[in-house]
Order: sequence, then C-alpha cells, then structure tokens
Amino acid sequence: MKLNLKSHAKINLALNVTGKNKSLHKIESIISFIDLYDVISIKKKGGEKHNISFQGKFAKGIGKKNTVQKLFQILDREKLLLNQKFRVSITKNIPQKAGLGGGSINAASILNFLNKKKVIKISEKKILEVCSEIGSDVILGIDPSSSVLLSNNKIKKFFNCPTLNMLLIKPNFGCATKKIYSNVKNFKKPKFNNPKKNMFGYKFLKNQSNTLEDVAISKYPQIKKIKLFLEKTNNPEFVRMTGSGSTVIAYYKSVKDCNSAKVQFKRKFKNCWLYVSKTI
Repeated sequence: MKLNLKSHAKINLALNVTGKNKSLHKIESIISFIDLYDVISIKKKGGEKHNISFQGKFAKGIGKKNTVQKLFQILDREKLLLNQKFRVSITKNIPQKAGLGGGSINAASILNFLNKKKVIKISEKKILEVCSEIGSDVILGIDPSSSVLLSNNKIKKFFNCPTLNMLLIKPNFGCATKKIYSNVKNFKKPKFNNPKKNMFGYKFLKNQSNTLEDVAISKYPQIKKIKLFLEKTNNPEFVRMTGSGSTVIAYYKSVKDCNSAKVQFKRKFKNCWLYVSKTI
C-alpha cells in the first residue's frame, strides 16, 4: 500500500540566539507551520536497499547525503526497521536554503509516520536522539504544531492559535545555515522562558525580531531591499526573515492584502519566488 504524507514548511515568527555550547548555538524561537508542503509518497519494497528520490520544482541539487537518507541510515543501524525496506518519493514544493525547514521536516514527517503506524517501536527518548543526530530542527516536525522552542531546548506546544496571513518572498539565492550562524557575535538574554499562547498574536510578534536577520543582510544586502519594500506595501503587521534565511515574510491581516502586495512586489522585483500562505 502506498501512502502520501504532507510535510509542511516551518516558519520562525521570532528567533533569538541566546548563547553557544561546544558545537551548536542555543536559540529560542516562536514557530508555526504553514499551508505550503512537500508531498511524500512512501511504501514498502523488496530488495536490500531503500529507494529515495526527489522531484518537483525545488528538487534540483539535492544530493545523496540528505536528511531522509540520513534518517533511514540511522533506523537501519539501530535495527529499528527489522530489515524492512521502503521506496520514498518526495515532491519538493518548499525551496531549499530558505529558512523553511523543508529537509528537516521531511525526515520528521517520515519518522512520525513510521512510529504512528507501528512500523517501528521507538521510545520518546530515542526519537529525540534520532532527530538530534539528523539536525537541530527535526524534532520540531514531530507532531507539528505552533511551538515555542526554549533556550534549554525544551518545546512547548500550543493549539488553536490565531491564523496569520503572509506573503513569502525568497530571492534567487539561499542562505547556508552554518555560514549565517558562524557570523553571530552577540547573544540575547532569553525572553520566551514563560511561553504563552498570546505570543502567536500580531500584538506580541510585532515587537520581536530575528537575531539572524542582521547577519544575513550583511552578507546579502538584497534581503534588506526586499524587507524595506514590503514594509511600505499594504501596511503589513510586520516583516521578518524566517530562520537563517533567505526567505522574507510579510504578515498581513487579510489574504486580500497579501495578494495585492504580491502583485506590487512582482512589478518591482524579478527572479524571486513568491507564495501567499497562512498558518495551520
């Protein structure tokens, strides 16, 4: 039997870098998922190897060392699949190097599916270990919902949060996560240690920021041009880069304003990917 899974893009509504340990930066972030998603087709197969393939608009350039390949290597190594093999085909609708967590959430969606369907038997502790080995964002895609990631790496989930309308703009270049983080020089004191549902409303979010934005702008001035243009277009609630970039998001009260801003943006800027979306 073949099954199709939706692997939703993740956005950082706000992000602070609060410190650094030996290998990774410590961050806190307000996170939502949106109605843009990759489609993952998965089914059991015979033979000795998994078959993992990518197609779609944003499949170009995905190498053999990818998050999904890494997930199956770990599951095989830990003998969690009991020698079962799978054919996985992923239609990539989420751009790469965009700050939208596409690859991380692909791996999380498959792990989540295998666990819920009891294809694997795995403890919560082991899920955390597997996710950490693949990448720091992966755990956020296990049972995806609006979340606050605390600086101690704990996650507080929230449900039935306000719907936010947005216009996503990705220029014709991506930001390498490691490169952006390696240039962070200043750390902020944690602000989200007492997470509440009102953190997902426009009123709270307007006064927040993304620490990584200044670093990305210093490397790619085009990000600032996009942001400044959007801030003057249709009176957005706020405009902010997501993750380590390069996607910039303008948040509006209505879908109509999003669509109007999209038309205006397309007149001024060429070679950008644009997408009107909302939180789920």
